[in-house]
Amino acid sequence: MSTPPLSEASRTEHDAPLAPLTTLRVGGPARTLVRAATTDDLVAAVRAADAAGEDLLLVSGGSNLVISDAGFPGTVVQVATRGIEVEDAGDGRVRVRAAAGEPWDAFVAHAVQNGWSGIEALSGIPGCVGSTPIQNVGAYGQDVSQTVESVRVLDRETGEVQEMSAAECAFAYRDSLFKRTQKGSTGRYVVLAVTFLLEATDRSQPVGYAALAQGLGVEMGERVALADAREAVLAQRRQRGMVWDADDHDTWSCGSFFTNPIITAAQMDEVRAHVVERFGPTAPEPPEFPAGDGMVKTSAAWLIDKAGYGKGYAMPGPAALSTKHPLAITNRGSATAADVAALAREVRLGVEEAFGVRLVNEPVFVGHQL
Repeated sequence: MSTPPLSEASRTEHDAPLAPLTTLRVGGPARTLVRAATTDDLVAAVRAADAAGEDLLLVSGGSNLVISDAGFPGTVVQVATRGIEVEDAGDGRVRVRAAAGEPWDAFVAHAVQNGWSGIEALSGIPGCVGSTPIQNVGAYGQDVSQTVESVRVLDRETGEVQEMSAAECAFAYRDSLFKRTQKGSTGRYVVLAVTFLLEATDRSQPVGYAALAQGLGVEMGERVALADAREAVLAQRRQRGMVWDADDHDTWSCGSFFTNPIITAAQMDEVRAHVVERFGPTAPEPPEFPAGDGMVKTSAAWLIDKAGYGKGYAMPGPAALSTKHPLAITNRGSATAADVAALAREVRLGVEEAFGVRLVNEPVFVGHQL
């Protein structure tokens, strides 16, 4: 690829290591790495790669990627754009547009400090703003689809930049139009900026997660100070090793490795039958939550644990389940992508054999498959 002219803030490297750009810290090098520090450079780099017929991978916070040990043979564009714009939206709300490369947790902290309510329960999630609508990131009773007003994207099929409404994003549980329209290693749409509609208040949104309410000492549905909500969420995440820390290998992960299964009521009955068969008459009751349209959501972490893969499984590694949470696959310091994939396959197969549910990985595999 002929590298496009870039601003002074951006740069291009060759045979560049990718593992340090991910929270899992695995993966081989990129043939070409373009660090795009401005939106214009981001658009230009993507257009140039597409025009040259290059395989393209976008990396922002790297928190949702398992890159193969062979690396990436095409062009990797690192989204390093910055910028936050705010305007009064009326009716006690603010409209906040953030560049795709803004670190997500820093953005949440900024919102809390400024009295913008609606994303506080998403504190501590690694990655960048631009990744959140792709996965419809969610935790502790909130997800971004509740506050996203629009997403500015580059459509790689047309080469045009456009604004997509929340309805056009077609959000679903840990899913969106962006995730469903894949083109090679990167989606059809490149997120450039996300606009959120947030409530101007120093109070949180109604607490919608039982453990969070318990930690705060309030009832479900109550509202608390924004700062208190954020700190309570961070405390919950730290207990589970879900706040990234370079010195703690329990956090060298992609966070939750599998999504919570959404299954039919009949399938849930089968799960309960498998549990009784496995544990006998004193069998524990598997978690279940209404998921709409007659569907039921159950807990991937519970299934993993009860299938025999508890906290710290496969320690000392090189890849092992977190000692704090069975849903996170961690790099104990020397794991390869192959090590991570092998453990994920073992866990997925074990859960399927035990309960008849096939888990779906949440992170994206690049250059290999689960």
